[in-house]
Parts: sequence; C-alpha cells; structure tokens
Amino acid sequence: MKYVIGLDYGSDSARAVIVNAETGEELASSVKYYPRWMEGKYCIPSENQYRQHPQDYIDVLEYTVKDALSKCPAGTAEKVVGIAFDTTGSTPAFTDKNGTPLSMLPEFAENPNAMFVLWKDHTAIKEANEINDLARKWDIDYTSYEGGIYSSEWFWAKALHVLREDEKVREAAYSIVEHCDWMPALLTGISTPENMYRSRCASGHKAMWLEEWGGLPSEEFLTALDPVLAGFRSRLFTETCTSDVKIGNLTPEWANRLGLTTDVAVAVGAFDAHMGAVGAEVKPGALVRIIGTSTCDIMVSDHETMGDKLIPGICGQVNGSVIPGLVGLEAGQSAFGDIYAWFKRVVAWPVENILAKSALIDEETKQKLIDETLDQIIPALSDEAMKIPVTESTVLATDWMNGRRTPDANQMLKGTITGLTLASSAPLIFRALVEATAYGSKAIVDRFRENGVEINEVIGIGGISLKSPFVMQVMADVLGMPIKVAKAEQACAFGTAMFASVAAGVYNKVEDAQKAMGMGFSSEYYPDMKNHELYSELYEKYTAIGKFTEENLFNS
Repeated sequence: MKYVIGLDYGSDSARAVIVNAETGEELASSVKYYPRWMEGKYCIPSENQYRQHPQDYIDVLEYTVKDALSKCPAGTAEKVVGIAFDTTGSTPAFTDKNGTPLSMLPEFAENPNAMFVLWKDHTAIKEANEINDLARKWDIDYTSYEGGIYSSEWFWAKALHVLREDEKVREAAYSIVEHCDWMPALLTGISTPENMYRSRCASGHKAMWLEEWGGLPSEEFLTALDPVLAGFRSRLFTETCTSDVKIGNLTPEWANRLGLTTDVAVAVGAFDAHMGAVGAEVKPGALVRIIGTSTCDIMVSDHETMGDKLIPGICGQVNGSVIPGLVGLEAGQSAFGDIYAWFKRVVAWPVENILAKSALIDEETKQKLIDETLDQIIPALSDEAMKIPVTESTVLATDWMNGRRTPDANQMLKGTITGLTLASSAPLIFRALVEATAYGSKAIVDRFRENGVEINEVIGIGGISLKSPFVMQVMADVLGMPIKVAKAEQACAFGTAMFASVAAGVYNKVEDAQKAMGMGFSSEYYPDMKNHELYSELYEKYTAIGKFTEENLFNS
C-alpha cells in the first residue's frame, strides 16, 4: 500500500486528507482553523484588509497531518510517499533574501503588511486600475491572458499597494512568494527565492506570467507602474512548473515534525479551485464550480479547441494550470456563501445584541439559546424560501456585495436589493439573494459559451453543494442544466492527493490518478424547465439592474 497526503488551505482553515494512492480510499482527515485569523487579528473588514500570519499556516500544518495520522492504522506514516498543497490565491507575501516571509522576523511579527495578503483583500483597487490603464497603452497587453482586466485580488496589485503603504516593508523586502509556493519550499528546505519552484497555476492566472513573452511583465512595464517595483522581477522567476512536478523530499526536520519519513515526495503547489477541479474529475466540456464563501469556476480545454481565442473578462487561461497539457480556464464570483452569511448577521442582530444582554434567563441557558438560533437561521430561511413560487418572488438582487470577479472584474461595484414592499419577508429576501448568486453563475456560463467554449455538464464541489439542496436546485433551474455534486467532501484536498501521487511516481499523469482515485458523484440536481423559463425573464431584469447600478451608482 502507498498513501499520499493532500493539504487544502482555505480562507478560514486547513484540512489534511490521507488517501490510498491506489484506490482513492480516504483513511483519515483533519481540519483546523487558523488560530490568529479566528481572533480577527491583522484584518480590518471595513477597509477590506485581510491578512494572515505564516505561523498560522505552520501551526495548522503540523496539527492536521499529525492528527490525521493518529486516526490511521499503525504503520501508515511509513507508507506515505507524497504530499501536495493547495492554497487560496492570489495570497502573496514579501520575503527576505532567505525566502522567509517578513512577518516571521521579530521586527515584523505584528505588521500586517509583512504577512500574506489573502485573496479577498481588496485594498489594492487603485493599483489594479493603474495596471489596467498602463496595460492598455503598452505595446504588450500583459492582461490579455487574464481576461483583459487585472483585479485587486491579484499578485502585482497587492505587491504594489503594500510597497507604497509601508516604508519599512519596502526597505526590507527582497522578493515575493505566493502561499502555494512557500509551503512546498518550506518543507523541502529551499530557502532562496530564486530557487523556489513557482506554480504555473498561480503565476499564469494572477501574476501575468506567459512563456511566450519571456515570463513576467517586463522591468520597464513594472517600473513605469511605480519605481518601487524596480528589481523585483530579477529576484522572482522566469520558469514555472505544473503541479505534477516533484520539487524534492521532506527535510529531516519536517519529516520529524510531521511524523513522516524523508522518502516523502513534495509536489509543486497550486490554487485550491484548480486542484479541486482535478479532485472532481474535471475534463473538457465540464464546468466545475467550487462553491463556498465565494466561487471559483474551472474548465479545461485542449489547445486545438482554444486556438487563438482569448476569452474576455475571466480570470485567465493558462496552459497546464489545471491538468498538464490542457488549457486551464478560471472564472468565479467574489461572494457566494458570504452573501448568505451577511444576511444571517443582519437578521441575527437582535439575538446577538439584545437577547445576549437579557437578564431574564441564566447565562448557560441564554448561550445555548443563542447558539441554537444562530445555527438554525440559514436552514430555516432555506426551508421557508423553498416554499415560495418563482412567480411570487418579487424581490430582485444583484450579487456584487464583494465586488465582481467575473465576468469583467470590478471590485468597485456594490450589491443591490430592489422590489421591496411592506410585505417582503426575511425568507423572500433570502430567496432573492440565492437567486442573485445563481444569476451571477449564469453570467459566467454565458460568457464561456459566447466565446465558443462548450459546456456539457456542471459539477459542484464545496460545502454549499453538499449541504444546501435549495441553493443547488435554484442554480440548476436558472442555468437550465443538471448539476452533479462530487462525492468527496474535501474535493480540493483530494485533488492535491492526486497530484501528490503523480509527483511520487505512483502514476505517470494526472488523468491516470483521476481514474484510479476518483470518488464519483453523490447526487444530481435536474432543472425544472418551467422555472427555467421564468428565471430567464427575471435574468434579463437582473442584467438591466446590474447595468444601471454599474453605470450610475457604484462604479467609482
């Protein structure tokens, strides 16, 4: 028996799965929240600042791997042959000459600008706009393979913002590293930034890397943006690697810390959605939707089908970013489950701010009552919203509460709710929000199809796809397409396990790992075509309201 470990680093927590590399059977898993992140440290939500400390990443790595191993039969650790990582992205941090993130140094330990800038940090909107403006004037449009619009969620915008914001970081910064590149480097003992293996996925989708134009944007372009970027290109990388590539083996230190052996191969990292698509058995013609706090939509296509097509307004098309040898396509919504969580906070305000202060019941009973109420808000709203016919769904919303990722990235946008009356109930408003996220999904599907990308099936992975039949049925109705739900609860971690098996030599290519290790699907949602016809009319109103708000209200 040979086993592999897949590590999936999400926005709030990391999870490890230990998988039989020959059958795909899961032996054990473990999940742990980032301790500092859960305390709310280093984040200012009102300013869209979201930073994570690298020590959080290390702490959860050690815990989840050892905890998962403790649940396995004796002798499992000695049979682990590979390990791979996925992370959120773009989540970069500045490093010193040794490749150490600056916040790991004592003088920067509490400085958010020295930490990893989480994907959903939108403090760099101004810088993203500057990149877009300059790219339109330059002889090479470096954004052309990233949908033609650079986002504040991405590598260079974040780097430029932090350099401008913090003189001390600017003086100490030597290079920049993505979270998905730092973890494998850490475990294999690669210390210098120039020697780190850089992810094709991260570099191509978020850093404007393309082999045909010599790698990253030119030094002239970067310094024209701002002289503070001078020199970074030469201290970064020219070549990138797909995630089936083995970087090296665990160092003796990390083998000891994780309870493994130095025979464990470490693969090149990638972003969670791309590896999640592999875990969900993506193939040409399938759209995989990773549905959580936001969504990331992933497709693959062969080079013959893509030809010279450049799809506008998506998050990139990159050779080998998902499956080596195929073009990876990425889109997504900046908020999905986060919209439901926002509405939950709104309706929960009296519970958390009035009931919590009540002196009518004892503290223990009060806390149990609060916890029970908070746990039941979304399920109860879903049950009641499901009973409302589409014809009575008079409230209409747009899904841009966290800006818009695709189609056509614009983080300046805001969400809207319209059609309210004195009879509008909480379930009715919640239904409108669910429908809005489904309309945002349709906009992405339409953009792919309008540009000649065939979509034959939709696959959902992530917590919402497994836990919310109401949301999934509304999405199927709006799209007018069946949606399969991947059986693997941790599809992203399973995707990394598949890559780990290839890097360790168990399989020659990712497709072979998918066939052997894939878990299949747990359920399928079929559209109600009568509802689809009604939603098609409502979708036209959604696009009209979106166009109006974008042009007149929230685009500045």
